[in-house]
Amino acid sequence: MTKDAGSWDLEVRPQRVRYVAYAAAVVIIAVHVTVGALLKLGATGVIFQTSDQVSMALLGLILAGAVLLPTRTRLRVGPAGIVVRNVLSDKLIPWPDIVGVSFPLGARWARVDLPDDEYVPIMAIQTVDKVRAVDAMDQLRELVAKYRPDLSSTTKTS
Repeated sequence: MTKDAGSWDLEVRPQRVRYVAYAAAVVIIAVHVTVGALLKLGATGVIFQTSDQVSMALLGLILAGAVLLPTRTRLRVGPAGIVVRNVLSDKLIPWPDIVGVSFPLGARWARVDLPDDEYVPIMAIQTVDKVRAVDAMDQLRELVAKYRPDLSSTTKTS
């Protein structure tokens, strides 16, 4: 996206998932570095090399990086539409393609409803964020009403 930070009416990122992911990444790295350092201690019948120790630490870094992928999630709303970044990719959904936004009962995250009963999950607005999620949905619904006033009576409130 070539938009600058000032051109968005709303930007949302998850909060609690970020804390858990950062803590898990630190623990994974610490465990792998510790195990790698302890590989050569004691006689276990297996001969470990320095490369095995380094590989163990690198494996920890790779796993920590994978654990941090959910921290990338983000929602941006602006005149061009809604930009949803989930774990790996960004998707711009232009306003004419949007049928509504919803947070279905029992769902883990919100979603952008599209024509033909399709939807795009918004992993940036998650149930575990509780009040922050409610506030984000309220702001998102206000912006949908602003940019798509023809949907104001059909926007889902579940």
